[in-house]
Amino acid sequence: MTDSKYFTTTKKGEIFELKAELNSDKKEKKKEAVKKVIASMTVGKDVSALFPDVVNCMQTDNLELKKLVYLYLMNYAKSQPDMAIMAVNTFVKDCEDPNPLIRALAVRTMGCIRVDKITEYLCEPLRKCLKDEDPYVRKTAAVCVAKLHDINAQLVEDQGFLDTLKDLISDSNPMVVANAVAALSEIAESHPNSNLLDLNPQTINKLLTALNECTEWGQIFILDCLANYTPRDDRESQSICERVTPRLSHANSAVVLSAVKVLMKFMEMLPKDLDYYGTLLKKLAPPLVTLLSAEPELQYVALRNINLIVQKRPEILKHEMKVFFVKYNDPIYVKLEKLDIMIRLASQANIAQVLAELKEYATEVDVDFVRKAVRAIGRCAIKVEQSAERCVSTLLDLIQTKVNYVVQEAIVVIKDIFRKYPNKYESVIATLCENLDSLDEPEARAAMIWIVGEYAERIDNADELLESFLEGFHDESTQVQLQLLTAIVKLFLKKPTETQELVQQVLSLATQDSDNPDLRDRGYIYWRLLSTDPVAAKEVVLAEKPLISEETDLIEPTLLDELICHIGTLASVYHKPPSAFVEGSRGVQHKRLPARAGSGESAESPEVGQSGTSEAPPAVIPSQGDLLGDLLNLDLAPATTTVPSVQPSMQMGAMDLLGGGLDSLMGDESDTPGVSHRTEMQSPQPSSDYSERELGGDIGGSPSMGAALGAPAAMPAALSNAPAVGGGLGDLFDLGGGVGMPTGFYVAPKTLFLPAMKAKGLEISGTFARRGGIIQMDLSLTNKAMSVMTDFAIQFNRNSFGLAPAGPLQVLTPLTPNQTIDVSLPLGTTGPVMKMEPLNNLQVAVKNNIDVFYFSCQYPLSLLFVEDGKMERQVFLATWKDIPNDNEAQFQIKDVHLNSDAASNKLQGSNIFTIAKRTVDAQDMLYQSIKLTNGIWVLAEMRVQTGNPNYTLSIKCRAPEVSQFVYQCYELVLKN
Repeated sequence: MTDSKYFTTTKKGEIFELKAELNSDKKEKKKEAVKKVIASMTVGKDVSALFPDVVNCMQTDNLELKKLVYLYLMNYAKSQPDMAIMAVNTFVKDCEDPNPLIRALAVRTMGCIRVDKITEYLCEPLRKCLKDEDPYVRKTAAVCVAKLHDINAQLVEDQGFLDTLKDLISDSNPMVVANAVAALSEIAESHPNSNLLDLNPQTINKLLTALNECTEWGQIFILDCLANYTPRDDRESQSICERVTPRLSHANSAVVLSAVKVLMKFMEMLPKDLDYYGTLLKKLAPPLVTLLSAEPELQYVALRNINLIVQKRPEILKHEMKVFFVKYNDPIYVKLEKLDIMIRLASQANIAQVLAELKEYATEVDVDFVRKAVRAIGRCAIKVEQSAERCVSTLLDLIQTKVNYVVQEAIVVIKDIFRKYPNKYESVIATLCENLDSLDEPEARAAMIWIVGEYAERIDNADELLESFLEGFHDESTQVQLQLLTAIVKLFLKKPTETQELVQQVLSLATQDSDNPDLRDRGYIYWRLLSTDPVAAKEVVLAEKPLISEETDLIEPTLLDELICHIGTLASVYHKPPSAFVEGSRGVQHKRLPARAGSGESAESPEVGQSGTSEAPPAVIPSQGDLLGDLLNLDLAPATTTVPSVQPSMQMGAMDLLGGGLDSLMGDESDTPGVSHRTEMQSPQPSSDYSERELGGDIGGSPSMGAALGAPAAMPAALSNAPAVGGGLGDLFDLGGGVGMPTGFYVAPKTLFLPAMKAKGLEISGTFARRGGIIQMDLSLTNKAMSVMTDFAIQFNRNSFGLAPAGPLQVLTPLTPNQTIDVSLPLGTTGPVMKMEPLNNLQVAVKNNIDVFYFSCQYPLSLLFVEDGKMERQVFLATWKDIPNDNEAQFQIKDVHLNSDAASNKLQGSNIFTIAKRTVDAQDMLYQSIKLTNGIWVLAEMRVQTGNPNYTLSIKCRAPEVSQFVYQCYELVLKN
């Protein structure tokens, strides 16, 4: 009978019966009882009450019973830590058992019991097992070190287990080598800056020797480790490739992909004229093709990886087009992926084959697949010029089928073909116009409108066609509205006399009736262009367009190089770097391919350089170190590069974002503070009145447009008189008057970081300062012990902003009893990043000849305010608008007895820069910007009322987590 009988019982009072059976003298009865306990545990019953009785069963020679007891122990040790200590003796005993299976079982279970109390008891048995004569025990012990490191990293380092693991890489048994590599890789992932896997040619040789003899998963660990090595020259690279190549014929697809990853990486270093380079390219194709005969899920993973390989080295698979032809029973996800690769491999040699295949696909029943196939025909036309004519005629045949979604996709791709080959295929426009009525998707409608506007002079009834779209202007998507606006302006510039009413109508719809800022802005720009200089308008709107590139969906080269280093992992399936989807610091290391032989670049080795930092590769997405790491993974590039220069004042007038009339900084440029300023500021108009107020007067219908389109009846100041923006800003932002020279950076008095009683007589107090752009930690070390202290060193834990010592702790003379030494430690912001609670918390370890001591302290965020944090004026306005209102935080700073100029002056000493100052109703408003070391911008508005010691501070930032800490800096600086 099978063990399923243990799961069928539903008796009550079972625990007492089991207790009696567990204490029975008969071995068989005991075993049966433990099986029942495990069955109950498996189905979720709480059998923790039996812990002491089950632990008593550990004293047995029966391997099966021991396994069951150990299984129980792993499950309940965490909830019963005090009881679990009872089992320690047995572990120690089992680790010396003559049977290697029992020794290994004991050490494996020890690693799975995640109880801090027990771990220190297990160090001795583990040390013995790491040096055991039996390789099975050694390989199990190697993995146990990685598990123990996860529970208590410091303990593993102190006990010297990491060095023992490194020694195991030279073990005679290949499986021990593989497990040692796996354990070290696992530990290295959680400590990216530790140089655990010190790879050198000797180590690599040992790994390659073990590679031939260990199991498939062992081979994967070794290959992944090899991929992190950077060979010294092309000869070493070729030698490694030769020894890895046999893995390509392995039955396990994971081994094949890991081998491909190593070869793809090391090929970078081989000269292309080398015979071996060509041989290697030929060897890489068959294993990749073989992967496509597996089940669909595996095929998909293989195809995603092949997609990357083909983008990097299309020559590998250029003769294998047929394997990517779609089978009728392929799932849709495999079909779409194959289609993508077919286009990437399309060339003049195989285009006829590809086109015939794609035409076939376009008549399938699966809508998504058909759409992609039609789009693929267009991409082929753009990629292979000789095939363009055949592609266009194929697309026309497909349009004749009158299948709605086929027609729409065809029109979208024909627009791109027109862009690539101007004045070549315009004869087909008539056929396209016949299908106007059937278009209902925004992309297809926008493409058709673009075609009509671009070739308006060739289409007799272009104005009628565009007018038909204009009827439902407000119901169209933004994409269609923008395209329609541009197309009608193009039409007007080509046929001014016939389309004057049409252009007035569209400009009025876009500027007065639309809520969309993009559309309004474009409308006003066209309006201004047409009303002042139609010749310039013609040059801008009808300028010659650049040809579109062959493949627009290629992965950006630096990202592609990084993904090639991650072949065979999730990153290669997602086509995203690990930092984009892995939480925490694990896997956030950016990898890149080594430099090609003779390219002049230095090959970047994974080892960290002498200075302790290796140069980061150019990351495609901002690397976590540049931003606030895992904490604030937002698009926070400095605003100067991302925010366009400020738009005309229409949007500004709509809503008073700062509550203090920031709009008027951009509006009326007159310097007299008229009443209208205040009224507008204090009572914003309801949204329905936006356009009248924004346009500076009553428009009352469309503006009259003469032959050259005269200026609109009442244009906004910023539009009707172009220099107004600059002039107004110049006056309003004139800070020269009130602001004097900034004072220095405020340094808080030293506080006690580490009391002497907690650090065996060493007392540490300190503070933080920023001097000349350099962050410094000022420490006072006092020896209150009876013995001399020497050999000082300092280290920081990962923190929110990557603070790390930029040099050693310079205590040059021994610290004698009752002596105090002051030291200044320079800090950098390129260390590892992890969100701390609170955000500005810093955990520090200080070592001397007596011991290692730990303390945590908090630094002011102003430490991270950089000297180039003064934002451009227009950019400030646009950025404030751009940051969502939900991100705004308001604070009160009480009891500050400074006028606004003195406050501004004081804040500037801490790199809080005043951009503008306005006075409204005896209230000064200071608009300020701050930039943090990791590129985050913080914008602030501070209101200072004459005679009132309480300031109001509004802070806006894309990373609202920092606002509270910025406010604390304001308080600190202003009150001291």
